[in-house]
Amino acid sequence: MVLWRDRVKKNFEKRENEKITFTPIFVEAVTKAIKDYPMINVSVNGTQIIKKKDINIGMAAALPSGNLIVPVIKKADQLNLVGLTKSVNDLATRARNSKLKPDETQGGTFTITNVGSFGNIMGTPIINQPQVAILAVGVIKKKPAVLETEYGDVIAIRHMMYLSLSYDHRVVDGGLGGSFVKRVAEYLENWDINREI
Repeated sequence: MVLWRDRVKKNFEKRENEKITFTPIFVEAVTKAIKDYPMINVSVNGTQIIKKKDINIGMAAALPSGNLIVPVIKKADQLNLVGLTKSVNDLATRARNSKLKPDETQGGTFTITNVGSFGNIMGTPIINQPQVAILAVGVIKKKPAVLETEYGDVIAIRHMMYLSLSYDHRVVDGGLGGSFVKRVAEYLENWDINREI
């Protein structure tokens, strides 16, 4: 994924007049994983569990004041990576400039927070209720990793990142939470280096 982004980012910026960051890639992976595990895309209202049809991804954005706001990418599952990139960049820019409309911070069904943008390897985010889960993505760093090959184990340098999921145990058990975060990781780890954008 890192190598792919390095390869496409100049041409992407030239063609789309937008920078492609990791955030839309994370949003795409989370959206796909939500489709695989829709019970992570619910909310709690008293004793009711409400299944959400739409996948509306909140993305925590740090403001110059030090505060935080969570603009929402509505129907993120209906956008391709170019659309996600444009939406992420637009919402982040307008959030920093206090130009968001009230509706653009409402209706989120799942939230992503990028603690890695501050150099942190991981974090423990607080759920944005009435949502039932939030994913923190850590900094991407090169680290030594043991790889199994047909000739035996080797140590190689790989880009590594921690994902940490906080979830509401009233409705999300460890099986669902663990399976969901593993699926997000699989989508990121199995990125097609030859993917066209």
